[in-house]
Amino acid sequence: MEAPENESFRDSIGTINEEGKRAWVFPKKPSGKFYDKRKIVSYILLAFLVAAPFIKINGNQFLMFNILERRFNVFSFPFWPQDFHLVVISMIIGVIFIALFTVGFGRIFCGWICPQTIFMEMVFRRIEYWIDGDRNKQRKLDRQKWDAEKIRKRVLKWSIFLVISFLIANVFLAYLIGSDKLIKYIIDGPFEHLGTLFPLLIFTAVFYFVFAWFREQVCIIACPYGRLQGVLLDNKSIVVAYDHKRGEGESGRKKFRKNEDRQELGHGDCIDCLQCVNVCPTGIDIRNGTQLECVNCTACIDECDHIMESINLPKGLIRYASEVEIEKKEKFKLTPRMKGYIAVLVILIGVLSGMLLLRNDVEARVLRLPGQLYEHKEGTIISNVFTYKLVNKTSKTIENVNFKLRKYKGEIKLVSTTDNFSVPEQGLAEGTLFIEIDKKDLKGDKNKLTIEVYSNNELIETTTVNFLGPRSYN
Repeated sequence: MEAPENESFRDSIGTINEEGKRAWVFPKKPSGKFYDKRKIVSYILLAFLVAAPFIKINGNQFLMFNILERRFNVFSFPFWPQDFHLVVISMIIGVIFIALFTVGFGRIFCGWICPQTIFMEMVFRRIEYWIDGDRNKQRKLDRQKWDAEKIRKRVLKWSIFLVISFLIANVFLAYLIGSDKLIKYIIDGPFEHLGTLFPLLIFTAVFYFVFAWFREQVCIIACPYGRLQGVLLDNKSIVVAYDHKRGEGESGRKKFRKNEDRQELGHGDCIDCLQCVNVCPTGIDIRNGTQLECVNCTACIDECDHIMESINLPKGLIRYASEVEIEKKEKFKLTPRMKGYIAVLVILIGVLSGMLLLRNDVEARVLRLPGQLYEHKEGTIISNVFTYKLVNKTSKTIENVNFKLRKYKGEIKLVSTTDNFSVPEQGLAEGTLFIEIDKKDLKGDKNKLTIEVYSNNELIETTTVNFLGPRSYN
């Protein structure tokens, strides 16, 4: 790609002015076929984002990330600390999928799926257009003195932003502590749960700061994904791109004039109207090529297509395309790197699927009580003391639970009033038990025992322990 004459854009990001201060972006309200499609996708994702913590399947919250209690639900599958390896594999799959998607289609995730972009462009920005007006009116209002009109508009906008930020914080909290607990806290009243109210207010302040002031700086400065794309993209990646060969021609850009033969004069189709710059939510000029600030939101595509249509020139001067497509007219195809990512992704998904299918709903762990060896009982009975912990990953209480030994003749005694107990839904049961075996049935000083866990006489889990006995001398 030919280097543009003015290279100053490389010296700083688009939202910093010559004095090094924040250059506030007042993007023009976008419109067009891509924007209409983005609205549909965004509102579907918004509905899902708000509803997900309140949807339950088999009694399990659809999505929950309770870090404090170390309980996670992903697509209604409950995960406990014992399932940490599954979480790690899931995260690796997510990273590889994002890498594959970026290699193939650039930063399209940011423009179409990212919650930051969806909330900013489809919620807060649309409210801003409704109250403050489009680009020119917003710029005028920003320069305007603090009269009654400006105060009224600012107070109204900031109040709505604050309310929406508070609602988002509540939804976010539902993901962290669970929707049932959140609803209970709301019914009880906020002052009954001050330990939750203060984090809620902090989340509200953070969301308000991000959407009312920090805005596109999240994508440009804070988000690591913007930097990651510089490593992953190549000249075969499909991104929002300006067709510089068609737009510049031999003699460069030129303002549009009626009845002028631009082709004969050697000028490209770009009429230097700057509408692609005015509509950009991160304030860049897409004609300078792929930049880290570009979130692939397609606003410039819609705007450019509208301009091209109004002057009877073909659409697609700015479009989804790769560099090799613009330079050599080559169509998109899978590269060896993408095939490698796909192969790794398929393998990891297969491994994760197998682990999920083999995963038990109940996990039992029996461990020797620290510092204890064995004890002689009446006659030739040898006793060992253990602690047990049963984790119930289901949404139903497991009742009438008891332990039995496999192969060995012996007895398991719980340190409780009864040998049967229950494990609460998505909870755990723990306690102490004794295993007693006749010395003649032991084989040496260390014996591996298999303990079977039953519920209502149905085998639900097995675990193993080492049973110690006296050393035998021949």
